[in-house]
This record gives sequence, C-alpha cells and structure tokens, in this order.
Amino acid sequence: MSAPRSNWLARGAGPFGSQAEREHIWGMTSRAARLEDVLRRTFTPVLMRIVDDSAHHAGHAGAQPGGETHYSVLLVAPAFRGMNRLARSRAVHAVLAGEFSGGLHALALTLRTPEEQDTAT
Repeated sequence: MSAPRSNWLARGAGPFGSQAEREHIWGMTSRAARLEDVLRRTFTPVLMRIVDDSAHHAGHAGAQPGGETHYSVLLVAPAFRGMNRLARSRAVHAVLAGEFSGGLHALALTLRTPEEQDTAT
C-alpha cells in the first residue's frame, strides 16, 4: 500500500496555482527565504530550520561563488504522517523543483512528524 499524498501532490499541481503567487515567490531576494516560504505554505510545519551550508562546499561540484547552493533542512510537520522517508523526500523535492532548476544543488533533509521529533530530542 502506498503512503497517502497531500492534496496538491495528488492533483499533480504545485502549492502555488496563480501566476501572481509564483512571481511573489521568485521575486524574493534570498533562496533561503524562498525555501522557507514554499515549505511553510506547503507543509505547515511546527518546526523548520534552514541552514545555508554552501560555504562548506566551496570548490566542490555545484558550488557557486555567491553560495545559496547547498542547504540543510529540518522540517517537522503533521503532513508527513503516514508517509515513509522516500515519500517525504519526494514531496519536498517536488515543491522545490523550480529551485533545483534555478541553481540549488543539494539538500540534506531531516523530515519528521511531530511525534518523531518528540522521540528524537
């Protein structure tokens, strides 16, 4: 049995239906701000931490002089209930596809339900 998918993913659409919403997101200045906005709107997390790790990858594949290419993300959301690790990762990558095509190179993801977060800390 496959894990349940959120409504936006089941419809095959992203979380931002209108052109105005997409332009708002892409008009933000930092990639971290865009990541936060998209993830917050899509998954309604109870805890989110986004860290730009780009400086640690300078000179490596995918690194750019301005940074904003490598991130660590901790996302704790009820939306992940009933989803396995792979389904959670795919859901996050699906909503961030535009960022990957725009220069995002790598994400280190920690994706948990609130219950999993309680036992992890």
